[in-house]
Amino acid sequence: MKKVNYSPLVCLALLFSMAAQAADDINDYSLEQVVIFSRHGLRAPLSTPSSSLGKMTPNLWPQWDTKPSYLTTRGGVLETYFGHYINMWLVKNKLLTDDKCPTEDDVYIYANSLQRTIATAQFFSVGAFPGCLVPIVHKEKMGTMDPLFFPIIRDDSEAFKQRAVASINATADLNTGIDGLNTKLQPAYQDMAKIINYTNSANCKQEQQCDFAKQPTAFKIIAGQEPGVSGPIRTGTSISDAFILQYYEGAKLSDIAWGGIKDNEQFERLVSIKESYNTVLFGSPVVAKEVSARLLSYIDNTLIHNQGKAKVTFLVGHDSNVASMFAALKIKPYVLPNQFETTPIGGKVFFERWKDNTSGKQFMKIEYKYQSTDQIRNLEQLNQQNPPQNVVLEMADCPINKQGFCPLTTFKTAMSKLLK
Repeated sequence: MKKVNYSPLVCLALLFSMAAQAADDINDYSLEQVVIFSRHGLRAPLSTPSSSLGKMTPNLWPQWDTKPSYLTTRGGVLETYFGHYINMWLVKNKLLTDDKCPTEDDVYIYANSLQRTIATAQFFSVGAFPGCLVPIVHKEKMGTMDPLFFPIIRDDSEAFKQRAVASINATADLNTGIDGLNTKLQPAYQDMAKIINYTNSANCKQEQQCDFAKQPTAFKIIAGQEPGVSGPIRTGTSISDAFILQYYEGAKLSDIAWGGIKDNEQFERLVSIKESYNTVLFGSPVVAKEVSARLLSYIDNTLIHNQGKAKVTFLVGHDSNVASMFAALKIKPYVLPNQFETTPIGGKVFFERWKDNTSGKQFMKIEYKYQSTDQIRNLEQLNQQNPPQNVVLEMADCPINKQGFCPLTTFKTAMSKLLK
């Protein structure tokens, strides 16, 4: 085969041609509707001297200006940045215009009835629609979980409980279940026990439970409650959550975890406990389908059955919602660059309905837009020069093309089967 050498100018022309072709491909589609599911923004942790975590270490947990579990001021600022960027994205894709406030036919914002979710929605609205009065809907008394966002077990049968526990064990490890997962997490547990000085904690001295990794493990599958598990994976999740929230809040590394975390690799090892907890408990297929059914049905009704009039529906819930939705939808394994978490704080899942302008056919696209760890920690503004991170997701039952689109008919079939 004859080798052809192209001049730099020809190569540059080819690159411009390819870029133009890609732009043309995008312009062949029109965005018709989007449902955005957001995890709440940066909140204060639940670790206080009087909490159960206070018994896990002789060290004093740092005191925050914000109440435990409430959205922090920094979290509000980050959410306004995200709202501003999403408004630009919606205007760019011609779903909204930037010369007027949105109407109820344009935007519908619905949050779980907790302070951190309602505040996230409020700050998002301020950033996205400054100067506009956009209602923030929450349907329960403040501090009460809305059934739409509450990932609880509803099947009270013993048969379901057995299937749920088997599914959790299978997700943890195909052969050895949760015990096998605890063994895999042993290095992280040991590291955490050293950081919190566990052997000098009240838990060790008063209750004689001095091996962090050998705390008793038990599942809780009870109708009307969230699925739960006790033991080192649950305790470790709460502790790693407190550490990562300190990091996001911008604390000096020397002040986080009493100076016990030295680098990002160690951070990732500790956060792996929290990641495993969410994956195992809310990502096991049987449990995921059970606890996400209402939320997925709502999204399906909004996008497919035209029960949501607004062009943009913005929902605010929790990482447990994201983990269970992804598992139920059979989202293929994905990696979020520049992030410690797979369901990051403030991250947003976009369910987008598009139309091919030539054929008239409709398509679905699912994207995960999120702030990188550094964007959160450094309180970086988001704009076209510094956009949020973006990963296109794919359902196993809804294959995508090179542009990330899956035929709407295929998505409908997959959702119908899931919600049957």
